[in-house]
Amino acid sequence: MSRIGFVGLGIMGGPMAANLVRAGHRVAGYNRGPAKVERLVAAGGVGASSVAEAVRDAEFVFTMLPDSPDVEAVVLGEDGVLAHAAPGTLLVDCSTIRPDVARRVAEAAAARGVRALDAPVSGGEPKAVDGTLSIMVGGEAEAFAAAREVLGAVGTTVVHVGASGAGQTVKAANQLVVAGTIGLVAEALVFLEAHGVDTEAGLTVLGGGLAGSTVLDAKGRKMREREFAPGFRLELHHKDLGIVQSAAREAGLSIPLGGLVAQLVAAAVAQGDGTLDHSALLRQITRLNGRD
Repeated sequence: MSRIGFVGLGIMGGPMAANLVRAGHRVAGYNRGPAKVERLVAAGGVGASSVAEAVRDAEFVFTMLPDSPDVEAVVLGEDGVLAHAAPGTLLVDCSTIRPDVARRVAEAAAARGVRALDAPVSGGEPKAVDGTLSIMVGGEAEAFAAAREVLGAVGTTVVHVGASGAGQTVKAANQLVVAGTIGLVAEALVFLEAHGVDTEAGLTVLGGGLAGSTVLDAKGRKMREREFAPGFRLELHHKDLGIVQSAAREAGLSIPLGGLVAQLVAAAVAQGDGTLDHSALLRQITRLNGRD
């Protein structure tokens, strides 16, 4: 059993923390909203009233936060994780943030004697609940080896992809592929509807061929039925595509398809769809075709 502090108990963080409890670890969780802390307590965890309380005596500290500024504030802030973590603690940041921020966090952690991994996840809420996330981990190999067992409680594909920041770079690539695929599934669905084809049958046969994908399997039915309860909010994918574009510019790369889907997502968010699931990009495609 390990002592784990977990900061950020939202759609993804809450189930992840609960899975760590089920794996036999002592998990002290903190979230700005007390209801989410109470859910962790009901699952067998320990409630913390502050970051300091969650971090105190922890061997591992997990963070799952919305964006780079949140990680900077919670980890690097005056009363943040590094201000209270003991030397030797292993920080595992599962947020999706800019690679340069991940590197800066790792450097600041090292200066305090704390090891740090950037370990963003993919799979959405269903896989967070099932404990079957894909986790791409950046940082020192020794730190990854030390965290491998606890990461196995929340994910089934757990891969060390390189030095600090590499996990976030791979996650950016993941978000590029996912957004592009959602956009194409949306266009295919509108195409089928326009021609009066049975969309359930159409998506089923597409899923059995080369067009099949995890995105099609996970989002196709919901898109067809216009069910957009958030598993991963469109506004967060908008943020992630900003990370992709920024990192591409830093590398001097052109990503024309990524740029197009980023504009479509931005338009959908601007038109009020940001709090819906990212599969709600379908709504933007239907609007463009006058079929909403």
